Amino acid sequence: MVDHVAGENVNQVVDTGKGVPDDTPGFELPLLLFGGFRTLIDRLHARLADEGHPDMRPAHGFAMQAIGVQGATASEIGRRLGVSKQAAGKTVDRLLAVGYAERTDDPEDARRKLVRLTPRGYDALARSAAIFDELRAEWIAALGADRVRDLEAALRNVVPAETAFRLDATSWLGTP
Repeated sequence: MVDHVAGENVNQVVDTGKGVPDDTPGFELPLLLFGGFRTLIDRLHARLADEGHPDMRPAHGFAMQAIGVQGATASEIGRRLGVSKQAAGKTVDRLLAVGYAERTDDPEDARRKLVRLTPRGYDALARSAAIFDELRAEWIAALGADRVRDLEAALRNVVPAETAFRLDATSWLGTP
């Protein structure tokens, strides 16, 4: 990792003298992938703020996907995100406070409370999908359609199918 202010390598694990001379060090791949992810997510949230969703945060998108179309209990949301019921409950409370979700009675079990998305929540997800399409189009304009498709295909080849669309990234990036 590089300190962009001082321009120094601050990764304490890397010994630059042992790298392969004509190749990049292995630690750059995950950092570049994360940087691409972060760039897309930051741009998404800037656009969402401009389009009426200034309270939307990355953790909210994960949680709203975990809620799904049918709704879910806090325990189910926590399990889908890979976080505790309490951590999921905290995120749900925030989604309720900003109007992206609501609590309702479960029609099949009166003892359970479901969390469901509100029209505002659905609007945020629909706008997110459209913005992601636009951001992908910008990558295509910058890199070319073949390179973007090749990148996506290459990632599909190395990312196990069962983990490609897991929602529980928050469990290793910090609780929502």
